[in-house]
Amino acid sequence: MQLPEPYQQQAQAGQSIPGQPTDPVKEQARQVAAAVDAVYAEKATFHRDKTPLPIIGSAAPVPQPGRPPMSQGATDASVLMLAGGASTAMVGGTAATIMYFSQYADLTVCAVVLGAPAVLVLAIGRLVGRVKATVEAAPPTHHHHYNGDVVQDSRSITTTTRGVIANTRNQTR
Repeated sequence: MQLPEPYQQQAQAGQSIPGQPTDPVKEQARQVAAAVDAVYAEKATFHRDKTPLPIIGSAAPVPQPGRPPMSQGATDASVLMLAGGASTAMVGGTAATIMYFSQYADLTVCAVVLGAPAVLVLAIGRLVGRVKATVEAAPPTHHHHYNGDVVQDSRSITTTTRGVIANTRNQTR
């Protein structure tokens, strides 16, 4: 096997061969590639700031776009109203769909079928309200946990103060 001549290796690598005319297109492409490499070597293409972010900034709080700031109770009530409105729209859409596709809708049947969920929701809401009121009215339970000996003193002290010159007598029972 015969090894290739050095000028053949240079030609395969894209280098010019000494003593032979160079291709002007390849030479121009090589110059453009060298210019691009020079530009990228001179400039950084990104910057990473490694300083840690502050936990609390010095700027005053600013209301953000969207829902305005409000209390937790107002937020809960707002979400509840939105959910109620959405469920009402779904029930109404269901009723309209049933009446349209059945081509005959009896008012009594529609009232019973579509009114039953509302009555059920109201009944459950009332039950939850009563349970909540009962739990709040019940006396709280106290659990005490002690380590070591416990002495319970159940003596009663009665104090009586009488007369112009105050004379206090404490009686222990």
